[in-house]
Parts: sequence; structure tokens; C-alpha cells
Amino acid sequence: MLTFDQIEKDPEIQEYIKKSDEFLSEIGYTEHSFAHVKKVALDAGNILTTLGYDEHMVELAKMAGYIHDIGNMINRVDHAHNGAILAFTLLKERGMPPADLAMIAGAVGNHDEATGLPISPVSAALILADKSDVRRTRIRDLGNITTDIHDRVNYAVTDSKLILDLVSKDVSLKLKVDVHVSSVMEYFEIFLGRMLMCKKAAEYFGFKFGLVINRQRLL
Repeated sequence: MLTFDQIEKDPEIQEYIKKSDEFLSEIGYTEHSFAHVKKVALDAGNILTTLGYDEHMVELAKMAGYIHDIGNMINRVDHAHNGAILAFTLLKERGMPPADLAMIAGAVGNHDEATGLPISPVSAALILADKSDVRRTRIRDLGNITTDIHDRVNYAVTDSKLILDLVSKDVSLKLKVDVHVSSVMEYFEIFLGRMLMCKKAAEYFGFKFGLVINRQRLL
């Protein structure tokens, strides 16, 4: 069976992730390199582990998280669908069984808020992990904070935690936002669609989604 460890160390896949991030850098996007994809991979796996899914499903979620953004090396527009096709091809070449291929390709193809929906446990976990990765270390150039809302909002987030409560069946994204850098309204301006997608992903598992900013629950 193909494993996350093999995918993470694969030179070809590493190069595609590297180039995807380089191309996004050229057009002014925040960091989408190894720090992002490794965090998404581990968080997606932890979500399914916490929810009691078996080790194989956890591995699929981690692999989907690691390769979910490789479509950016083709174009940012429709990167989820391009990434799904690339992921399918790469993983099939490495001997992944059809059922697992379908699970990962479907998750990658549905991770963007413009067109995606949670269609499986792997897909829902990927959505939650990806959309909750808001942090100031994703900023490439601090000089852009005053002019670029995405950089400003990410820089304003000084702490971010995604918490699953199995008792209350609640998934909460808890943020600390420096309002001297960016207002809470600006966060909603660019991330509302992502938060609504997280809500759908949480509901897939039978959970509620909550957004807590500076100890105030807003969703």
C-alpha cells in the first residue's frame, strides 16, 4: 500500500509542490509550500483520527492534504480540478488502488470553496484542515500588509486552533486577531466563503461549526 511517508519523500511530487508555490508567489499569493501542505496533511489526518476513522482512511486524508494544491502549477483558476487530475495520474503511476484513487481525487477536486463540497470523510477533513490554516508565517513580504488584504488578515492572526469536541459535537476554529493590524470585518470579507465551507464539512460529520475570534463566537 502506498503511504503518506512515501508521498512526502517523493522527489517528483516535491518538485510540483515547490513549483506550485513559486508560481503563486509570482502572482502575489500567500505561502502554499511545504509548511502549508504538511500542516494540512497532518491536521486532516488528526481530524479523522479524533473522529475514530481507521488508519487507512487517515493515511488517505494525509496524502490528499499533502498534494491538494499541486494544481496551482497549471493555473490558480480551477486549481482544485487540475490538481485532482494530476493527483490521480501521479498516484495511479505509483500503484494506488482505484478506490483509494477515487477518494483522494475527489477530495482534492472538492477542496476549493468556489466549486467544492464535502463528498467523503477525506474530503471533509481536507476542507477543515485547509481552510483553517490562517497564520502570519504565510506572509511572504511584510511590506504588503498595508496594501494587500490577504496578507494583512493573515498577519493579524497571532494564534489559530481547530478544536473538535466529541461531547458537544462542535468543531471550532479559534483565532486571536490583532485588531490593530486588521479588523474582524476584513477577516469575514475574504474568508466568509471558506468558513461556510467549513460549516458544510463539519455537518458532514454530524458536527456544528463555530468561529471564535478573540473569545467571541461569531458563527
